[in-house]
Amino acid sequence: MHKYSIFSTQLMTEWKIPHYKVFVEKEDVSQISKIIKRGMFWALGPEIDEFEKSIAKFVGSKYCVSFNSGTSSLHASLLSLNLKAKSEIIVPSFTFIATVNSALMVNSIPKFIDIENERFGINPQLINSQITNKTQVIIPVHYSGCPCKIEEIQDIAKKNKLFLIEDAAEALGSKSKNTSIGTFGDLAIFSFAGNKSLTTGEGGCVVTNSKKFFDKLKLLRSHGRNENQNYFSSTSTPEYVQLGYNWRMSSITAAIGISQLSKIKKIISMRRKLAKNYTKKLKNLSAIEVPQEPKEVFHTYQFYNILLPNSIIRDNLLKYLEQKGIMTKVFFYPVHLTKFYKQNLKKTVLPITENISNRILSLPLYPGMNKEEQSYVCDSIFEYFEKSQ
Repeated sequence: MHKYSIFSTQLMTEWKIPHYKVFVEKEDVSQISKIIKRGMFWALGPEIDEFEKSIAKFVGSKYCVSFNSGTSSLHASLLSLNLKAKSEIIVPSFTFIATVNSALMVNSIPKFIDIENERFGINPQLINSQITNKTQVIIPVHYSGCPCKIEEIQDIAKKNKLFLIEDAAEALGSKSKNTSIGTFGDLAIFSFAGNKSLTTGEGGCVVTNSKKFFDKLKLLRSHGRNENQNYFSSTSTPEYVQLGYNWRMSSITAAIGISQLSKIKKIISMRRKLAKNYTKKLKNLSAIEVPQEPKEVFHTYQFYNILLPNSIIRDNLLKYLEQKGIMTKVFFYPVHLTKFYKQNLKKTVLPITENISNRILSLPLYPGMNKEEQSYVCDSIFEYFEKSQ
């Protein structure tokens, strides 16, 4: 038997309380079964169009293009802009690495901006001083389902004639001032990876109000092919008009998305209720800072994050909870401090990003989590601090 180190090494089945579980009901299974049984159109089936239209309606955008991941959605979004080589793209470091990698994928230069303390998004007050004649895009991240200060960032982008792409991978259903996240930028991406509020296992999409970008994205995701007919059921010779990729979502994946989307409000409500209960239980523990929902914001709690006094206490708590069978994770370690970016970009100092990343810990949260499971997590946290005094 393999021996595992203390960090993030247990198999999912070994956790008493995993970090997440997918919320599955009979409808999810029946949707998939229909496609499998029909024996055709596991790709390019009618579910693709239905899912895209449903997402666009839910978000409030004119168009939606599905992809096989949030990462390919980001990559395609940037390709659709036809950026100049070595252009600068403003990004946070406090994000999943794909946000930053996407800039390099289009021969651009990621330019890190520090975050603010309230919502952990790009600090709008730091952007203007970093804009140069090479800057073409801003990619703010709506961290953990909490909208960043997107209105201020949108204003900066408009005044400086910059493209704005919302990285809303974690924020489907979130709102700022009663406006849906995903409708502020020229484009916005969502992820449907396994731990997201709406999951298809893997998958993603881009939403936009631009017909021009919509048409470009469809070409990019499917080999640069004009798809006036279904490729798999037509004898016509397709027209390939540009370089493209195989980034399509499968019909089976889209079917899961349709089923999950039909109950997304229920899923978000369950997540918000669990987050509220965590806060109620943990808010009086002096060593912990619990998350706050900013005014005029609707937070979907993709993660429930607490802040500890320092990295030593955070890491010791993570280890203690792991020993109790409770999986926690750090979202996120700074991208600019990864080996690759330290070797390939100029040294960057981001004090708020580094401070938050050193102290943050994401607790288990999933729609099917019951009171006993949540109490076990909270009781274990209290135990740790009682023993460490």
